[in-house]
Amino acid sequence: MKIIKKFMKFIALMLYLILAVIPLYWIIITSLKDIKEVFVFPIKYLPQVISFESYRKLFVFTNFAIYFRNSLMVALIASFGALFITVFSGYAISRCGFKFKRSILISLFLTQAIPGFLILVPLYTMFAKVGMLDKLPSLMLLYINIMIPFSAIMSKSFFDRIPISLEEAAQVDGCSRVQALFKIVIPLTLPGLSAIFCFCFINTWNELFLAVMFINSDPKMTIPVALNSFISKIGVGWDILSAGIVISLIPTLVIYAFAQRHIVAGLTGGAIKG
Repeated sequence: MKIIKKFMKFIALMLYLILAVIPLYWIIITSLKDIKEVFVFPIKYLPQVISFESYRKLFVFTNFAIYFRNSLMVALIASFGALFITVFSGYAISRCGFKFKRSILISLFLTQAIPGFLILVPLYTMFAKVGMLDKLPSLMLLYINIMIPFSAIMSKSFFDRIPISLEEAAQVDGCSRVQALFKIVIPLTLPGLSAIFCFCFINTWNELFLAVMFINSDPKMTIPVALNSFISKIGVGWDILSAGIVISLIPTLVIYAFAQRHIVAGLTGGAIKG
């Protein structure tokens, strides 16, 4: 019976892996096909000749390098900004006792249940009145505010695992509370903070809804907005779109490759209170 259960789990995982890999495989081979092969019938599952023409057209006929720079700048600044704020907010919630602490935690959870389109109109009106539409700093500010609630909850769980006695010992040795935070607590929670940063970066890198609404001009577009613009009423440039998607995957893959150990340690550590 145990062998059958293991076999069924193996089959289920293999099916899931196949379903997850097939779209990625199809996007990659489409980006490597000649434009004639993209629309050929019957469908060819391997390109006859590997061509990088779609990547050349992507950078020659569009401003994809600018889109990539915009996305990278917005995602990095928004992620570091959200991380900086949530370090202090999560630490305060974890260590300080004050009134309405439970209410604050509940409100942070509830913000995650609010659909984005409900706050779109007031946000758009407010940004329009202060002249902050079609500006990348506006997008960064929006992303920082969106990432803070869940990131603060995550950081609190990481700080809860650090014994207060370590900070008290540091204060006895002459450290202030802020020095104890930066010299003792933050180094011990680096895996968790890495997980928070990756969470923020991936969400801001892939975000489309707000970026489409608040960014209008071509030089300010981020990658999701640019890829969305490749889809028009008269057709879809599948070769260029696929090449753009492949390139847009690179930053997230790099982050996972270099921070995988910290992400796993941080996520599993945050789920267990020590």
